[in-house]
Amino acid sequence: MSWVGNRKERHVRRGLKISLVTLTGAALTLSASACGGKKTSGGSDDEGGKKTLKVGLAFDIGGRGDQSFNDSAAAGLDKVKKDLNIQTEEISAKPDEPDADKEARLKLLAGKGYNPIIGVGFAYTNAVNKVAKDYPNTKFLVVDADQCKVEGANVEGACFSEEQGSFLVGAAAALKSKTNTIGFIGGVNVPLIHKFQAGYEAGAKKAKPGIKVLPAKYLTQPPNFDGFKNPALGNEAAKGQLDAGADVIYHAAGGAGIGVIKTVGAAKKWAIGVDSDQYNLPAVAEAKEQILTSMVKRVDLSVYDFVKSVSDNTFKGGTKKYDLSNDGVAYSVSGGKIDDIKAKLDELKADIVSGKITVPVKP
Repeated sequence: MSWVGNRKERHVRRGLKISLVTLTGAALTLSASACGGKKTSGGSDDEGGKKTLKVGLAFDIGGRGDQSFNDSAAAGLDKVKKDLNIQTEEISAKPDEPDADKEARLKLLAGKGYNPIIGVGFAYTNAVNKVAKDYPNTKFLVVDADQCKVEGANVEGACFSEEQGSFLVGAAAALKSKTNTIGFIGGVNVPLIHKFQAGYEAGAKKAKPGIKVLPAKYLTQPPNFDGFKNPALGNEAAKGQLDAGADVIYHAAGGAGIGVIKTVGAAKKWAIGVDSDQYNLPAVAEAKEQILTSMVKRVDLSVYDFVKSVSDNTFKGGTKKYDLSNDGVAYSVSGGKIDDIKAKLDELKADIVSGKITVPVKP
């Protein structure tokens, strides 16, 4: 090959080398850009440097749409979705299932990389305590932890002073009753629901010492938990208490309480809702004007607080109390039915918060 040919070949090779260097630099630039960009998979960084959390939620019986306890948890999760970068998966419990099924549900979520994980309802307490030991890097929440007891540094138990909120709606019931007779209907005869009954009865007697409180009616006995989901059972129990002279009836029966509210409403008597502000529920729209108030239990707040603490790296294991002092429980004022006695209820609330009144947790 001639010298001219060799010079031409050297020129071509030099051009290729420059091109390759340019391409390599461009590739590195693109790669760095991709690393800093938004990713959609769980656990990755978003544009603000925060991670996308994969939140798993295991509902109690009835699941999303129960118009009560589970829906309050769902509302908390929905609020988290608006405020934080998360993806979620929801699974519901089956009636009368053993703890082993709850454990399997939690393990399924943990195995798929969901962290944190929420068990809604006291029935998840044992399952969460057990599964959390196998997944020490996964954060768990039990809403309504049984006896307010959880185990492990990676487990939080949200505990509510249902008796305090129930005390206030009990006072409202007594002050609004014209027959001087009121009733209470519990879903399932378990210690948790005893707290609702105890507070309700104590509040009624404090506000009106001569009030007659009918014997509490429990819809089912464990292990039958239909009392939290079967409206027909609530309907039948409400008829019995109405026949006994009650003109105000408070239910703590989850989905079965829808039957209570409809039956009491149809009789033009006062119903008291539970967990959420049931005045605003579409399921009882025809009876809403007969809903005196509701004992609001901020399950939504406990779910939101938990997920946010994991996102902010401020999570701490142990129990967290929700009561009147931090608005973890409250009474609703929708419809204006208790506007005339609100000052009295707020006075009782202040006495509870200050410790002047101690509300019983057992009937």
